[in-house]
Amino acid sequence: MRAHLGDQLVIRSQRTGGPGRDGEIIGLRHEDGTPPYDVRWSDTGDVTLVYPGPDAHVHHLEHHPSQPRRDPSHRPRTSEAAAWTPSAAGPSAVGLSGVGPSGVGPGDIGRRIAEERRRRKLTREETARRARVSPEYLRYLEEHPSAPTASTLIRLSDALGTSVAALRGGGADSPPGQGTALQHPRLRDLAPEECRALLAGHGVGRVAVTSPDGGPAVVPVNYDLVDDTIVFRTTPGSAPAEAVGRDVAFEVDHIDEAQSQGWSVLAVGPATVVTDPDSVRELSRRAHTPPWAGGGRELWVSIRPTRLTGRRITSADDR
Repeated sequence: MRAHLGDQLVIRSQRTGGPGRDGEIIGLRHEDGTPPYDVRWSDTGDVTLVYPGPDAHVHHLEHHPSQPRRDPSHRPRTSEAAAWTPSAAGPSAVGLSGVGPSGVGPGDIGRRIAEERRRRKLTREETARRARVSPEYLRYLEEHPSAPTASTLIRLSDALGTSVAALRGGGADSPPGQGTALQHPRLRDLAPEECRALLAGHGVGRVAVTSPDGGPAVVPVNYDLVDDTIVFRTTPGSAPAEAVGRDVAFEVDHIDEAQSQGWSVLAVGPATVVTDPDSVRELSRRAHTPPWAGGGRELWVSIRPTRLTGRRITSADDR
């Protein structure tokens, strides 16, 4: 029996008609490709050293002509992904069941990696260098359903300044700020220019209004910043629409759980309806994302800040 990295090891069930087991060969111990192999099992994501028996066989994957087979003398050290090429990925590299070992849906980890990388304004090459993986492997993770190993996720989370749980989607339903406070925190006021720069990131903000029943309400909305004006879409008669014709408060923030740091920006100003058809079309064209709540939300509301303040929590050791 001989194998190459990325080939699939298939073990037949010893029970007639029973399910077998398969995994990707991610490590070779001998230069000629003979056993034993380091195998990452597709059903659990675990990596074990395997000495195949008579019930096992190797499924050799086709390798694209422009992508030669990897050197069989290579053995993973810091990462099996460090010299990864798409042709060597194999089915189990993306999870044969369509769901990674952590239970995250197809592509979720890759989308979180890509979003965190863009948020921190890192190139794919710089992120790959920090995480000690190849740029090609990182591209594959971001663009395809994938199930990277725990060690790869640890290095990626370190490179992105986040946590493995965040990349896997753990704690998505937990309120932010449950981590431990910094030992020596520093709270500082943000200049208006810093506040505008943070607002310009667009995303989700909260508008404080008086609800239709007369009580106070704070409602999250998808927003954009266009020419120093906050704009969002809603429906007539909704709670966010109650902002129209009043001075309102609009708040955005970001919490970095891993670093116990964060910032918040508060904008106060009058809210009006955008009625000019050309302006409405331009806003719809420039919007980064449709409202997450869905439905026909075609009422554009703009808030022109007359007061802009913000604060940031960092470590006192940061300069």
